[in-house]
This record gives sequence, C-alpha cells and structure tokens, in this order.
Amino acid sequence: MRYRTLGGTGIEVSVHCLGAMMFGSVGNPDHDDCVRIVHAALDEGVNFVDTADMYSAGESEEIVGKALEGRRDDVVLATKVHFPMGEGPNCGGNSRRWILREVEASLRRLRTDWIDLYQIHRPDERTDVEETLSVLTDLVRAGKIRAFGCSTFPTEDIVSAHHVASARGLHRFRTEQPPYSLIGRGVERSVLPTCQRLGMGVLTWSPLASGFLSGRVRPGEPVDLGAGRAALTPGRFDPSIPGNTAKFAALEQLTALAADVGATLPELAVAFPAAHPAVTSVIIGPRTMEQLSASLKGATRTLDDATLDRIDEIVPPGTDLYRVDGAWLPPSLTDPARRRRPEADRAAS
Repeated sequence: MRYRTLGGTGIEVSVHCLGAMMFGSVGNPDHDDCVRIVHAALDEGVNFVDTADMYSAGESEEIVGKALEGRRDDVVLATKVHFPMGEGPNCGGNSRRWILREVEASLRRLRTDWIDLYQIHRPDERTDVEETLSVLTDLVRAGKIRAFGCSTFPTEDIVSAHHVASARGLHRFRTEQPPYSLIGRGVERSVLPTCQRLGMGVLTWSPLASGFLSGRVRPGEPVDLGAGRAALTPGRFDPSIPGNTAKFAALEQLTALAADVGATLPELAVAFPAAHPAVTSVIIGPRTMEQLSASLKGATRTLDDATLDRIDEIVPPGTDLYRVDGAWLPPSLTDPARRRRPEADRAAS
C-alpha cells in the first residue's frame, strides 16, 4: 500500500481510503460482516477510514467504532456533518449549534475521544462560513478533532473559506472531498487545481461512478434495472434514454482499454483518480468482501502515460458525462426565483 501526506497536516494516509457509506441498513446490514471488511482492509495496509453521521442514520459510524476497537491509534478516522439527523429545523446544517451537538454524537457512535478529519459534508448558504470555521477551530483547540475539511464544495466556496480563515485568524479547510471518476472529470477544471494551489489534501469519492463502472453493466448487454444501483436510480443506467448515450459509448471504449492493459474495468476505474497530482487518497466503498478485494486490486495498479492518454481521448479532461449523484447544486440553479426578476419589474422595464 502506498501512502501520501494529507494536505499540510503531516498525517500520512493510504492512497486508497475505506469508505463506509455502504455499512448499515442502506447497504450491508450485517454488522459482523462489515467489521470483517474493515479488518481485512486494515490488514492490507489501508490506514484511512471515511464515514459520515448520516450514513444509515448513524449506523455506519457505530459499525466503524466497533471495528476500530483496539486498533484506533493506527487508523486515520474521518467523518462528516451537515445533513439532517432527525426532525426539526436545527437538526442539520453548518451552524455552531448543530456542529457542537453532532460532533459529540459522532464521537459516541465511533467510540473514540477524537476525530482525525472532520468534514463539512456540503455547503450551507444559511450559515456564514466564518461561523462554521470558528466552531471547527474551537474543536481543534479542544482536541475533539485534529483537522477539518469540506466535501463537494464548488471552487468559489473553497476560495472564500480560505480568505475568511486568513482574514479572521482561523484554522482553514485542510482537505476537499469531490466526486471524481473516469466519466466524471468535471473537478479537473478548477476544483483540483485550486486545491493544489492552496495546499489542500484531496479525497475523491465514487471512482466507480455510482456502480456504472463496476463491471456489472456490460456494453451491448441488457441492463437489469431492478437490481443493485440500477434499481435505485434506473434513469442513469437505462440505455434507451438519450442522455445516457455518451456514457454507454465511453463504457464500451473503457472496457476495451482495460482489457488491453490487463485489468478489469473496476480496477482501471479505481486506479485512475490516484494518478492526478492533486489527489491524496481515493475512497473505495465496498458493500461486500468480494467488492473490497476487487477494489484493492485496482489500488495496486499505476497507470502509465500511454494509458492516461487513451483515457483522455475517450473522455476529454474536465468532462462530466453525467450529473454526479449527490453532487451539490447551488440554490442559484435549483431555485427559479433566483434567476428571475419579479414579473412587475420585468413588465416595467
């Protein structure tokens, strides 16, 4: 297993990180089996584990906490906060009130006294970023967390947060966690270069493009829209939908490329993000031991320039062939009222 320094923290983490999103009711409800998966990853040299409070409503953190008993000191543990964890208007977001409450809940579920990397899961336009950075800085000083970062933030929010931290004498985001895959390369345009300039570590998620590159979807073969990830989001796997044409065309070419270099498609997909100089660690999120083994095979691969050139020909740099599931969209795009003057003003002009 290879290791890289996480941003400017001085912490050494494995180039591939064990993601725990599929542990619990959403993925694998067998706690003992999930614990075995964690232990198997650690035995292979993975020292970085990433989860979140909202994964299976806290169940994932509980499983990770159980798995790390007796091994906590050897593991760099990351979790996240932002999404709602219960009813009520203040049970989520990036406010001081919620973060102080939820970090204690995460510590209890994880059975630990500290979190190595505490991440803000998504932006929150209701909360001034200074408020968020201030409480996170206090948590570092209190020893509750060692460092903090952001996840799926647009470039402008990353830059703004760094400016505020510098101006107010606060600790800054040390990491960013964006989606990045063979067919989801949009972050290459500005997010990854910005992280490089700011000296941030980068943990990428969804190297298999939410299962599209898992090998279960095969070129020219019918897609079972009632099983696995396809059952959750059939519109993204249905070849009859015109918007998926480019994805399936790329799938055919990438599958052929993987065969040419002696790899499976998921091995190629897991190896790809780690080749970017901005990327510190690639999150793999297995549900089963078999999936872990397949992902770890990809983690041992390095891609040469000739292979990366062929990937660039199939999916040009900076190109997203689909809208990444779970990626954040700003209210300026999701709320039509943000883009339209009041009708009275339009009529008057």
